[in-house]
Amino acid sequence: MSRLPGKRAETSGGYVVHDIPFPKNLTTESLHQLKAMTPLRIEQEYSIRYSHSYGQDSPFFAGLSNGVLLGCREPETGYVYATPRGHGMYSGKETQWVRLPGEGTVHAFTVCRYGSEEFLPETPFVLVLVEFDDADTLFLGRLLGVDPDAAGLDWIGMKVRAKYLRNSKLKPTDVYFVPLDEAHEQVETRP
Repeated sequence: MSRLPGKRAETSGGYVVHDIPFPKNLTTESLHQLKAMTPLRIEQEYSIRYSHSYGQDSPFFAGLSNGVLLGCREPETGYVYATPRGHGMYSGKETQWVRLPGEGTVHAFTVCRYGSEEFLPETPFVLVLVEFDDADTLFLGRLLGVDPDAAGLDWIGMKVRAKYLRNSKLKPTDVYFVPLDEAHEQVETRP
């Protein structure tokens, strides 16, 4: 395709429009009537390729893709964070990676009936704060294998096990939890 200097090349992409109202004869009166024109409205998909780095949290995501949940420990105090944290909140010193146990306890939960675009088709879903014996903070994750409409306070203290997506997406949602009891194990589903 040859391109003339000073002329923008046209492509076949973009909007396909039909019957946009516009006067055939441009007169003072017809131009004045354009002020009453109904605004044109468009709807479009929007997509952007975004490249970013997990930086110091990279080992956490590498662990998830290998079925391992990592936390961070402050070397001086032994305080363990259940989520990645490069530096301790008390000492400010660099933390060390530690392996968290694969089982924990539901500390709190919520049933999400609304979600962002990515999670909206999966509503309602259950989010839990999981407490691990070896950690001083809680871990937020999804709880599968339960009926969100049957939520109750008896879920507090429920023993859960971490499960991992077979095909890692390198996202926090690569790990999820299921109840430990055998009755729920039989109805477990993959996200």
